[in-house]
Formats: sequence, C-alpha cells, structure tokens
Amino acid sequence: MTHDTPAQTVSSPADQGRHAPQPACAAPPEPSGGWGELFTRQYAAQASILAGGVALYAMNLYFTAALLPSIVADIGGARFYAWVATGFLTAAVIAAMLVSRLLARLGAARAYLAGFLVFGAGAALTAASPSMATLIVGRVVQGLGGGLLAGLGYAVIRSALPERLWTRAAGLVSAMWGVGTLVGPSLGGLFAELGLWRGAYLVLLGAALVLAVLARRSLPGPVAGGAGLAEPLPLPSLVLLTLAVAVFSTSSTVPRGWPTALCLGAGLALLAGFVLVERGGRATVLPRLTYRRGNHLKWVYLTVAVYCAGVMTETFIPLFGQELGGLSPLAAGFLGATVSVGWTAAQLFSVNVRSVRARELAVRIGPAVLTAGLLAYGLLQTGAASGGRVLLWAAVLVAGGTGIGVAFPHLSVAAMRSTDDEAEGAKAAAGLNTTQLIAFSLSSALAGTLVSAGGEARLDAARYLVFGLGSLTVFGVVTAALSLRRGR
Repeated sequence: MTHDTPAQTVSSPADQGRHAPQPACAAPPEPSGGWGELFTRQYAAQASILAGGVALYAMNLYFTAALLPSIVADIGGARFYAWVATGFLTAAVIAAMLVSRLLARLGAARAYLAGFLVFGAGAALTAASPSMATLIVGRVVQGLGGGLLAGLGYAVIRSALPERLWTRAAGLVSAMWGVGTLVGPSLGGLFAELGLWRGAYLVLLGAALVLAVLARRSLPGPVAGGAGLAEPLPLPSLVLLTLAVAVFSTSSTVPRGWPTALCLGAGLALLAGFVLVERGGRATVLPRLTYRRGNHLKWVYLTVAVYCAGVMTETFIPLFGQELGGLSPLAAGFLGATVSVGWTAAQLFSVNVRSVRARELAVRIGPAVLTAGLLAYGLLQTGAASGGRVLLWAAVLVAGGTGIGVAFPHLSVAAMRSTDDEAEGAKAAAGLNTTQLIAFSLSSALAGTLVSAGGEARLDAARYLVFGLGSLTVFGVVTAALSLRRGR
C-alpha cells in the first residue's frame, strides 16, 4: 500500500519574510510509534478501515449468538443451532484464501469493496429468512464477505505501516475482535429483547455499505503487474479442511454413541490428511514457513488456535445465561461479552509492554489464565442460578479473557517477524487470520457436538462444552512455551 505525500510548493520571498527562520539544529521530532502517530492524518484512514472490517466481522459472529435463541423461537431449527456459526466460519476460511489473490488483482480498495458488499448481501438475505435453511445460506454468504474483511485487516499491516507501528496496529486490529465481541452480544441482546432480530441484520447491512464507501475513497487501487503475483488456490487443502469441518458439524446432529464417535474419528483423519497435503503441497492454506523445521511460526499459530477454542464458548454463553441463569436476552448478551471485556482491557495494557522478558511472560501465562477462567466457569455452573452466582460467572469469564489479551498482540508481531522476506512476512501475518478462522470453524463444530452430548439437560451441556474446550486450551501452555523457544 502506498501513502500520499504532501505536495511540495515553492515559497515566494514575501512568504519567506512572513515566517521566522528555523534554527539549523531544529530537527523534526522522531516518530513516537505510539497511538497518536497511528491516528495521524497520514495513517488514520487506513487504520480505521482495517479495524472497521475486523470489528464488523467479529461483531456479527457474536451478534448472532445473542440473537439465536430468539431466531429459533421464531423460525425453528433448534437442531441446527451450531450450523449457523459453523456455516459462517467455514465460508470465512474459504474466503480467507482469496485475500492475497484479490489484493494482487484488485488492490486494497476494490478488495475491501468486494468484502463489504458480499457481507452486506448476506446480511440482507439473513434478515429476510423465512426458515433456518435460508438463514444458514445467508450466513454462508456473510461468511464469504467476512472472511475477506478479517483477512484484509491483517494482510496489509506490514505494507501499510512502518515497523514501529506494527505492534500498535496488530493490537488495534486484534482488539477489534474484543470490541466486536463486546458490542455484538450486547447489541444483539438488545434487538432480541425488542423482538427485532431481523432489524439487527439490516443494521449490519447499513454499516457494511458505509464502510464500503469509505474504503473505496481511502485505500489505493491495484499495483501495476500485481495480478501476476497471485498464487494458485490450494484446492486439495481447502477440500480436506471443508470436509473436516462438515464432518465435525454432522457429529452434533447424529444420534449419540458410535455415530458421534465415527464422525469425530473421520474428522480427525481428514485433519491429518490436510496437514500431510499442506506439508508437501505447492499451494498451501498456511504459509510454507509454518511447516519449515526450526521456524517458530507453527507454535505461534497453534497458540492462537488454542485461544480461539476458548473464545468459542461465547457462542453458547447467552443460551446458558437465559436457560440456567434466568436472564433476559439483553442481560444474557452482556454475559456473552464478558470474555471479550477481559480480552480488550488486557490487550490495551499489554501493547504498551516494551520489555522482552515481560512480553515472553505474557505469552507464556496467557493460556493458563484462560484455562483457569473456563474451568472456574464450568465448576460454577448450576441450574436456577442466583444473581450472585451469575456475577461469579461474569467475573471468572472476564479473568479468562485477560489471558487472551495479554498475549495476543505479541503473538501477532511474532508471526510478522518470523521472516525478513517481505512477501513471506505478509503471508505470515495473513496466516494469523486464517488460523483464527480455521480454529473457530473446527471449535464451533466441536462445541455443537459437546452441547449435543448433554442432551436436553442444559446443565450437563454447559459442563460438557466448557470442560471439553478447556481441555484443549491447556495445551496452549506447551505451544506458547515452544513459540518462545523456537523464536529466539
């Protein structure tokens, strides 16, 4: 991405006389690399569009989580509850593969325009849905647009901004997941409370159209010869990954017992096939650096995936808040945002940490803090929970969210610094979003299976979900330590 520079002008003698001469030793202040510089006139438009696209994507994901109980009550389809999120996320993974190709062919402005318009079309279809089947189709279309927006947010940081702003920009973009997941459940709960779930998606449509206009005006067009840089689509990897997500999702709809186990086993086999194809493929979903011996990028991505598995509990927290805590849709929406509150607050603090030792400590302890918060939430689950118990739920979920916030900005920068090659560095940055989308898709499908294992007993479903995903996040303690060791 290029930036416009102020046009140079030649001053007349009269103009020179009106201005006091500057001392020869007076040099312009060194750039601070702080928040103030990120939002100067030179970088503010780019930063706002990158952050806005990710915020819209993240808000929509959790927006729907707060609305789903009301949607199911209106149009039915409770059996396919998890498919609403899984369809969105699977489409987003596929769209994320198009990010670098669209950037090469269309440039940033047109790529963002495509993302916002497709996202808006999906929001319109979702708003008009007469049945769960139509709603899932609308969510798939939204996912295609959302995957582009989320991927573009990371893909252009390295080229759009100087290195001194990478940490701030990575913090801003990743903070939008927290902001989006804070606003999304809360706003979704408000619309559910008012009985206007369809209107909620019309609001998303309006926001997408406004951002599309801003992106078209603010971002540059295609680079000459850029289309020749586009890489082939990794179709074998995408097919295996999509099949794995579909099989995991199916496990939540089949009878419990051996059919569920069969689906889970098939899903794991497809995932293993995905990794094998990736390691030997010419075109890959994740950067080739991921599979290179000695490079720490794989451990960074696995740690990010662990965080995403923990965050996926937010999809069902509003449902459990209503059915176990007796909360209203609005209050349940706020409860669903508590992990994001901790995430966002901790992240705003963590991006200011400059000590290498402190950054390593943040990365190392993050997964343990998240796991502790989830396990505490699971242990505190009970039917007909009192107001005090619900407040405890909120407190431990906020605490768990801080584990994400303290580490995430530093993981983002670690990915961008995994290579000195400009092109590979951009792929590594975009791979963060791809990793998030893959992890969200797989953990969403697994979450549906865990909740289904609880049957009609919501208390059992809540415990299966939290303890099941918590058993995954604990592995982040190991992957975080390896990401530090391999990165030295």
